[in-house]
Amino acid sequence: MTLTKEEIVEKINLFLIDEFEVDEDEIEPEANLKEALDLDSLDFVDLVVAVESNFGVKLVGEDFINVHTLQNFYDLIEAKLA
Repeated sequence: MTLTKEEIVEKINLFLIDEFEVDEDEIEPEANLKEALDLDSLDFVDLVVAVESNFGVKLVGEDFINVHTLQNFYDLIEAKLA
């Protein structure tokens, strides 16, 4: 089953809200993952686990080298699913 870009974004936003208690108002594509969403290093581990369980893709530390914004994160997951 192939997800559209909108479905990927929606799914990511839902688990950020549900599992990471991110305020829905803070979720903007240009939001900095670490600062605006207040994610620490342990949250990133949980984020990797959430991505694996929600999308069935594996992420490694190197995947996050160029991920600074939420849009970068959406693009990363979309690329992994391609």
